[in-house]
Amino acid sequence: MLRQVFAVFVIGLLLVRGAWAQEEVVWVQIEARPTLAEAQDRARTYAAELPDVNGFVLPSGWYALALGPYTRGDADQVLRVYRAEGTIPNDSFIAFTNSFRQQFWPIGANLLSLPQATTPPEGAPAQDPDAQPVVTDQAGIPQPPLPDESPNEARSSEAQLSREGREALQVALKWAGFYDGPIDGAFGRGTRASMSAWQSANNFQPTGILTTLQRQTLLGQYNAVLSGLDLQMVRDETAGIQMLLPLGVVSFDRIEPPFVHYEASGDIDARVLLISQEGDRATMFGLYDIMQTLRIVPTEGPRERREDGFVLIGQGGDFVSHTEVTLANGRIKGFTLVWPAGDEDRRQRLLGEMQKSFTRIDGVLDVIADAPGAQGIDLVAGLEIRKPRLTRSGFYVDGQGTVVTSTDAVAGCARVTLDNDTEASVIGTDETLGIAVLRPDLPLAPMTTAAFQTVTPRLQSEVSVAGFSYGGILSAPTLTFGRLADLRGLNGEENLKRLEMDALPGDVGGPVLDISGAVVGMLSAPTLAGRQLPQNVSFSVDASAIRALLDSIGVTSSLSVATSALHPVDLTRQASAMTVLVGCWD
Repeated sequence: MLRQVFAVFVIGLLLVRGAWAQEEVVWVQIEARPTLAEAQDRARTYAAELPDVNGFVLPSGWYALALGPYTRGDADQVLRVYRAEGTIPNDSFIAFTNSFRQQFWPIGANLLSLPQATTPPEGAPAQDPDAQPVVTDQAGIPQPPLPDESPNEARSSEAQLSREGREALQVALKWAGFYDGPIDGAFGRGTRASMSAWQSANNFQPTGILTTLQRQTLLGQYNAVLSGLDLQMVRDETAGIQMLLPLGVVSFDRIEPPFVHYEASGDIDARVLLISQEGDRATMFGLYDIMQTLRIVPTEGPRERREDGFVLIGQGGDFVSHTEVTLANGRIKGFTLVWPAGDEDRRQRLLGEMQKSFTRIDGVLDVIADAPGAQGIDLVAGLEIRKPRLTRSGFYVDGQGTVVTSTDAVAGCARVTLDNDTEASVIGTDETLGIAVLRPDLPLAPMTTAAFQTVTPRLQSEVSVAGFSYGGILSAPTLTFGRLADLRGLNGEENLKRLEMDALPGDVGGPVLDISGAVVGMLSAPTLAGRQLPQNVSFSVDASAIRALLDSIGVTSSLSVATSALHPVDLTRQASAMTVLVGCWD
């Protein structure tokens, strides 16, 4: 009988909590457990018998179970009666709110945010806890308050939220800069504090409980950044992809397997690709390599390649490119979003929506099928390949991949590459003669290296230059033949030789060889000073000058011991093996 009467007394306490603003809030701590699992299990047991069971994390890291919250007088009564009944342990005691940290039981509750005892300043008017804040427009003119809920009504409506709805509020609070905790849908002390901070920043009463209106306002702020993008669910049966796309800024343009192209349709220079093709892991790895050569994937940015997919993020000065691809059931699918740089908030929000909505459906593009659109060696499925600003030739001079080339090949470059793949650094130059020496950032093992001729070649003897005459359009260097016209330059330069040879600008920096395959010099870029030389006039920097520069920076070069002429086929093979394409990139 005593138990039933006291239960009615405790329930009565719940009905008067709204009057506690000037009362000290306390708790009846009944036990503590070292692990969360044990504490949750004990909380369930107590909750089956008692009202007001709560669980809190203690500063020590243990987990406390407590009844409450109560006024001090009510807590003394609860402690006395439950001890007498044997319902709670005899060592239970009165505890204060500042003894606890985050609440873990009931899940999502945060009774630690209940108002504590306060004393208003003398003469201050009484405050209505449910009063609306004064809202003004941008000109400072007070606006009529919008209808809203009381804190009790807000807590009731909040209880109806799904887990996804609670997580969405945490995401919005984190985006707004008020929350830095986990997205778990549990409204603990951290979430409540962030709600209170957001309310204060938006002229709402900081109760730590968002009303329906406030939740709508917060989510409206969060989604405002997507305004005008016109996100719509697109289902492409041909590609076998369904996802949200910003059809307010891009529109369907064409299909060129493995891509479905959506091009910019407004003021925002955006682009979306849907990626779809059949293939295995090797096919996917090949796509990974190819996409890194495209202009829409800048070289800066993180890359991640896994056994079942890859992510490519290219961060350029004008735009940011994000590509995600996965391999499943013999089908490679994904997407690329290209978005202007400097609009990071909107890009991140849009990317998140696209990632969440991406769904594989039946269908896959046929990469063998004919597709409309421009074709060319500089295009891959309608996308332009990234190309260097300038290309020249160079040649290997040692077994570590050190390269000699022309200084104009490396002037003003953001980066320098060898054969478009390996980045290299300048380790020495002779600006007067126009010689630059490069060292690859990763060690290389060239098949053939230059062997320098120590004997002065005879006038009118046959020479040749190996170079990428057409800037890398051809996959191998071209060998151009000519003759040694003079042992000096036009102005008597000792370190230059004049050649009768129809060389092209792409050949500059390439090795000049005699008939034995020995290197007698490097094809130089002439300083014309406004003059136009005959087409067949070229110049070679002398081998001795190149060797002197290599010696000065500690690079050991080889000398030729060959004396007999090589067959043209063997000469071409040897020259091609030592010659490398040098690229200058912005």
